[in-house]
Amino acid sequence: MKQIGFLIAIPALAFSVGCTNMTPTQQGTLSGAAIGAAGGAAMGALTGGSAGTGAIIGGVAGAVAGNIYGRHR
Repeated sequence: MKQIGFLIAIPALAFSVGCTNMTPTQQGTLSGAAIGAAGGAAMGALTGGSAGTGAIIGGVAGAVAGNIYGRHR
């Protein structure tokens, strides 16, 4: 359970630092990675798998999707 707390706290810290000087592509990539990591960790924990592995896979997938979204925005 502590791992999930860290996986939620790290993206929250990244968002609190600020995104004012980022391009829309960079903002989309960061947002996608954070949302994907949180979702992947939750899915990994709920399905009985590894929350860390789920966070890594979700973070990578979210970063790719966020990057694509940011480029088209």
